[in-house]
Amino acid sequence: MQDSARATNRINLKLLQTFLLVAENSSFRQAADLVSRSQSAVSTQIKQLEEQVGVALFHRTTRKVRLTAEGQQLLDNARRAVGEIELGLRNLREVADMRRGRVTLACAPTIAATRLPAILSSFEKEYHGVRIVLQELKSAELFQSVRNGEVDFGIGPVVRDGDLEFEPIITERIHALVPRRLMARRRDTITLTELAELPIIQFHSATVMAQLVAEAAKSRGLVLNVRCQCIQAQTLVALAQAGLGASLITESVARTVHSDAVQIMRVVDPPITQHFGLVRLRGQMLSPAAARLAELIRDTTLAEVAPTDRPRRRRSV
Repeated sequence: MQDSARATNRINLKLLQTFLLVAENSSFRQAADLVSRSQSAVSTQIKQLEEQVGVALFHRTTRKVRLTAEGQQLLDNARRAVGEIELGLRNLREVADMRRGRVTLACAPTIAATRLPAILSSFEKEYHGVRIVLQELKSAELFQSVRNGEVDFGIGPVVRDGDLEFEPIITERIHALVPRRLMARRRDTITLTELAELPIIQFHSATVMAQLVAEAAKSRGLVLNVRCQCIQAQTLVALAQAGLGASLITESVARTVHSDAVQIMRVVDPPITQHFGLVRLRGQMLSPAAARLAELIRDTTLAEVAPTDRPRRRRSV
């Protein structure tokens, strides 16, 4: 028993790795090529291993190499052992990454200003060693930033793009912020036909939201009287509060508005919704820290809505 234990202690990982290469390729020559060593050096290592374990591991002939019964047993055990070591090392790397990692995130302005701050605060409390770098970007810039690898992932509008993968997590109903001087009667909803009679303030025509509104108007044969096109949601809110027109905003932005000068109406007939999702480069794997932040964003946003209102999820992050 003591001799066996001493033999086990003498065996090193390099010998086992060489054994695995020879066994899996059934060739000393191929194993030597894989590690850029001579065939005689690989053969010497196998002999050392056989001497240490006290049994032959291979049947050697001039044409091929095959495992002995003892060699097959060692192969099975060595594979499991190497797998456990690799798993352990991966777990250690993930722990280290969570302690001193860095996550770069791009986010659409409407989400960055409303839903994201509480999520990032919660993440930093749990993983205070991870540095988060946030870039607030319009959709076109956000998508390009993900493509270029400048960020780990993004939160932006869901669109069709062959280079990017989207996981829908947020469905935003579009609301109108209507000055009371334009419509005094208290209402909860407004139709697109009614909006066509009012001066409209909306996001810039190049944005996904503006395109959704334009498509909805076209489907009803309507032409909206767009007076102002803005980049920031705060501008849309301020202009509506000044009585200059009805601003079209997302639901999360509408929740932040508390003013007697305007009333918030959900757009109906047709209802207009915009889907936001986690965005990453197709096939890209996230670091442990980035994956944990993505998981927290996913779980937090989906928990805010009823199951029937949740967007269909295409898990890709």
